Amino acid sequence: MKQVVQNYKSGELALLDVPVPECKPGGVLVRTAYSLISTGTEVMKVSEAGMSMLGKARSRPDQVAKVMQSVATNGVPATYRKVVGKLDSYTPLGYSLCGVVERVGAGVDDVKAGDLVACAGNEHALHAELNWVPKNLYVPVPDGLAPRHAAFGTVGSIAMQGVRQGEPQLGEVALVIGLGLIGQLVVQLLTASGVRVVGVDPDPVRCDLAERMGAAACGDPESAAVEAAVAELTDGHGVDQVYLAAGGGGNQPVELAARLCRDRGRVVDIGKCRLDLPWNAYYEKELDVRFSRSYGPGRYDPEYELEGRDYPIGYVRWTERRNLACFLDLAARGRVDVEPLVSHVADFDDAVETYQRLKDGGLKAVAVLFRYPEQTVEAEAPAVAVPPVNVKRSPARAAGTPVRLAFVGAGNYATSMLLPHLAGRDGVELSTVVTTTALSGANAQRKFGFAEATTDLDAVLGDTSVDAVFVVTRHSSHAELTRRALLAGKAVFVEKPLALTEDELASVLAAVEESGNDRLQVGFNRRFAPLLQEAKARFGARTGPASLRYLVNAGRLQQGSWYLRQGTEGSRFEGEGGHFIDTASWLLGADPVSVYAVATSGNDDPQVVLRYPDGSTATISYVTTGAPGFPKETLDLVADGKVLRLDDFVRASVHGRKKWVSSRLPRARDKGQNAELAAFVKAVRTGGPMPVPLESLVATTSATLAVRAGLAGGAPVTLARTR
Repeated sequence: MKQVVQNYKSGELALLDVPVPECKPGGVLVRTAYSLISTGTEVMKVSEAGMSMLGKARSRPDQVAKVMQSVATNGVPATYRKVVGKLDSYTPLGYSLCGVVERVGAGVDDVKAGDLVACAGNEHALHAELNWVPKNLYVPVPDGLAPRHAAFGTVGSIAMQGVRQGEPQLGEVALVIGLGLIGQLVVQLLTASGVRVVGVDPDPVRCDLAERMGAAACGDPESAAVEAAVAELTDGHGVDQVYLAAGGGGNQPVELAARLCRDRGRVVDIGKCRLDLPWNAYYEKELDVRFSRSYGPGRYDPEYELEGRDYPIGYVRWTERRNLACFLDLAARGRVDVEPLVSHVADFDDAVETYQRLKDGGLKAVAVLFRYPEQTVEAEAPAVAVPPVNVKRSPARAAGTPVRLAFVGAGNYATSMLLPHLAGRDGVELSTVVTTTALSGANAQRKFGFAEATTDLDAVLGDTSVDAVFVVTRHSSHAELTRRALLAGKAVFVEKPLALTEDELASVLAAVEESGNDRLQVGFNRRFAPLLQEAKARFGARTGPASLRYLVNAGRLQQGSWYLRQGTEGSRFEGEGGHFIDTASWLLGADPVSVYAVATSGNDDPQVVLRYPDGSTATISYVTTGAPGFPKETLDLVADGKVLRLDDFVRASVHGRKKWVSSRLPRARDKGQNAELAAFVKAVRTGGPMPVPLESLVATTSATLAVRAGLAGGAPVTLARTR
């Protein structure tokens, strides 16, 4: 894809070919329709890049101070290399756009593919054909609002936050100094709030525009007409608020603000202008000087902007996202009109030339939009690659007796479903437990007889006496811990899921290829359940395609469960879905070739249809809204005039020429953990093949990841085998 970039050292502007960003959890991938050039901030940045090094230093004294601090800390040579390296790199431009959602990441349920959204952020709403935008930095565009107008959302939010800081009241009078893009929007927002506005700008064209947009009077800062208008509108008392929306290095705006503001009035700084406050003037009137920080509360807070953690509305009424939505609503209802502000619309391919014309003064504009090429929808179905397993296998090392196991993580699943089957097992020694907190490790050591408890993972991976490592931590850490353990030469048992993204899966396979170590098992235990194994044997071989239905009555999670942290830990289906896909594939004797997914409740309750090479299908209904008293898992397999039925691992039956029904198990459900662990320990001890082929683990993981793509795209996703 193409993106506008700039080299701050040389000043070079370019339309660069860059990779398409990944659609990460907690956000959406947006194809840009229009992006807005901030003719103030961005053109200033472009102009600064063309300055000499001395000129850059003079224009950014704050950065010079940081450089001097780095010199004091790290020395001149290291600081020089750091500064030059940073300057001599491409940096992005842009922060306000409108586009169409192309893909939806995990944890996002308020938009779907094809929806029109407005996006904000100087790291996310860039002048680029595609952008990944986190949840709190986009909002759906109201019906009836044109995409080119919705592209003003970010700058509208900046103006709106400035107005909110001024706390205007009906009937008040405000002075707006600087009638560029932000100033023009401030004028309209104040007018919509019932405030009479006087505007100040040396450009008569901008003054005329502001008056057309509702200002009572506008004029040059040197003009007596401005002071006369203020005196008339305020009975000589002065304006209630002043909004500084001007740039430049002069001190005239703050001096004018003091002169025309009433006693105890408010001065709000929105733009980037010199603020050498004349002490006497501000002191005598006891002026209230306020700053407006960009789009509103949430700005510069990574937990809000990147992790999607909203502020409670009862405590923070207007956040970044709520400001953005409010401005779009005003524009959709005609209370704000941005069309008269559009001075020029340029094709995105002409971006470099457009910036150059703005910088040189050949294009005088309040607002400039980039228009992106319309994209046609291809008939070809989306695809998720199933990566190949490329490994020159090293000879498997047979472990001695006992087999020495280390556990990374000792949470609820490890201590309730795995360790009870391993503690005291003949031929197994629980060597070391690694936890993030010392107490949890001590508890596991006491309960299950680990020889050691530690928080030092590196020490365990470097311990040559450890034969296998169990990874039983939170989902987001599985792939990285598995990768490290494989590179350390250990056999690895990792609880599902193996990976949350295609990149994570690729990193695990890269470790397999690099090390020659493919001794990996994922905790897909249901294929090892004795009752299901017996039912499969009773069902027997089949000759025709099969139809499989798997209902998972997952139920609701308790508030606060870490499973709900979809931004970091993936969706519930991404965490658990591999269980059911693996079971279906094992029963059908093949790996799926395509996935189709829809959801009935956001993306939380997916209905997944898997298609197999021989025409068989498996439908997995993963629901959270069922009755708690209904069985959690029920499965039906139909083929060749036969039906296999599994009722929650308590009873199974096969109906055909003869009928077989298992007796109801008198004890707790056996979902196969004990048999799975026995098979894994045997493979480690003997050096024999792992219980499930690595190719199958990869195919199941890829199919699970394809569900996300299917939910986002609304079409079947092909599982493409790569070579």
